[in-house]
Amino acid sequence: MLRVQSERQPRLEAVYIEQLVRPDHLLRKIDKHIDFSFIREKVKDKYCLDNGRPALDPVVLFKMLFIGYLFGIRSERRLVQEIHDNIAYRWFLGLGLTDPVPSASTIWQNRRRRWKDSELCQEIFDEIVRQCIAHGLVDGKVLFTDGTLIKANANKNKFVREQVAISTRGYLAELDEAVEADRRAHGKKALPARKEVIRTREVRRSTTDPDAAYVRMKDGSECFAYREHRTVDGKYNIVTDVHVTPGNVHDSVPFTDRIQRQQDTFGFKVEAAVVDAAYQSAWISHWAKTKGINLVAGHRRFQSVKGMLPKRKFEYDPENDWYRCPGDSILTYRTTNREGYREYRSDPQVCKRCLLLPLCTRSQTYTKTITRHVWEDDREQLRDIRLSALGKELYAQRKETIERSFADAKELHGMRYARMRGLARVREQSLLSAAAQNIKKLALVLDRRERRARCA
Repeated sequence: MLRVQSERQPRLEAVYIEQLVRPDHLLRKIDKHIDFSFIREKVKDKYCLDNGRPALDPVVLFKMLFIGYLFGIRSERRLVQEIHDNIAYRWFLGLGLTDPVPSASTIWQNRRRRWKDSELCQEIFDEIVRQCIAHGLVDGKVLFTDGTLIKANANKNKFVREQVAISTRGYLAELDEAVEADRRAHGKKALPARKEVIRTREVRRSTTDPDAAYVRMKDGSECFAYREHRTVDGKYNIVTDVHVTPGNVHDSVPFTDRIQRQQDTFGFKVEAAVVDAAYQSAWISHWAKTKGINLVAGHRRFQSVKGMLPKRKFEYDPENDWYRCPGDSILTYRTTNREGYREYRSDPQVCKRCLLLPLCTRSQTYTKTITRHVWEDDREQLRDIRLSALGKELYAQRKETIERSFADAKELHGMRYARMRGLARVREQSLLSAAAQNIKKLALVLDRRERRARCA
């Protein structure tokens, strides 16, 4: 017999909201395994204890934001609507079926009045990482680091041109010491003190979001963007660090500081750091060696002049500190420049008669010059690590760790575009999105462990 369902069911039903949320819902697992009570302790100094109207529970406020990031709801106004209609969201927040949902303006007023100029989101992210550590999902031994561009919430055609100072490298003092030590070892006199020269360049400054930088994306398009620098742990792919900069800051610039921060904050004993070719520099190689970290970096191919002999054809002899060219001539040490490069030059009288001269140099004085950085030995050790069996195995895991983490963040958790404007607010978005990824991973892993224990 065919049964026709009525469009409306006017009858009253007595139910518990607990009954309406399916047992295997993700929010049930999160509610069971993740402790959010620490948020109240983090924000207690931002509330008055004996004056004013009772405030919204900060745990509820941040749970609302986590729902948005967990389920890819990009707009906070849309988030309020989804919570109003979704029983599971209401249950997770502790709201009844008829309780009013906090408005989007409540979130914005808290952001403007209480979170502004604070490290609250960073502290919440760090606490979630500590919970992952406590449950054995993070060991801090092998870290995978990379950067990705996030399109800013700004029109690329609305900008002004202005001159900005080019920032100096943070390791210049250590480089100067290495240069002076190398010059003394070769019997050269000390260089004069480095002069402070302020160099500038012209950039496009967005009138909509001045903190964003104008960059070229991988697909060739241009836009204003931020760059998120992210580190994940190799054990369970937990995000252990997030740092946001303007899009024109190179991946390698904050690398050493961010690894050091994780060691100081979480007590990591980092054994290996896995990065792509963009991080392969003499400074990072030297820093990793001094810290006892095996740096596994991708191969960086340097393009040689077409039709000329590449540098790899010139063999370095460390015992005699010279280079031997393909024509079996010697290039001897001459000096070490301020940038940290030793210069090795050939004998022009020998080169003038060499048959390989047209393939070797175009110098009018028949002199070939080869440079070698004072930290080149550390960089060569990096290449040995990369070519080892363990290095190849770790580097192959990048696509399953850091690249997968970025892909999930952009496809599932709303990190393809910046929701808000300004470096501080984009940083908030990145931190809470990464924290949501960690929350999801932690809840699923603990739930799986629990089910296995019941079956054992």
